[in-house]
Amino acid sequence: MEIETVSYLKFLLALLFVLGLIGGLSIIAKRAGLGNRGPIVKGNSKRLLIVETMALDPKRRVVLIRCDNSEHLLLLGSNSEQTIVSNLSDEDLPKVKLAHQPFPRALEQPHKVAS
Repeated sequence: MEIETVSYLKFLLALLFVLGLIGGLSIIAKRAGLGNRGPIVKGNSKRLLIVETMALDPKRRVVLIRCDNSEHLLLLGSNSEQTIVSNLSDEDLPKVKLAHQPFPRALEQPHKVAS
């Protein structure tokens, strides 16, 4: 091998190493939640607030936003947006929590097979 070929090979390997480091750090930063910028607020009045956000999968995210005195639960996808619950107030929270109840105890126990 010539010296130029060795130099080009070292350059190519170093470039691949640096690109791999950049890619790995970007994946770690995204999983740590550093990929999202915070909300942009202009002026002194804050009427819109992102209360909570949760990633469902790499393409979908659920966002709870508050506008004035009501909260809205949104499902954001890569190509679509959908409102799940609208005009959610503090009085409605117990109703929403009760809507999702766990299975009864009888259903949680495994079925016994008669022998």
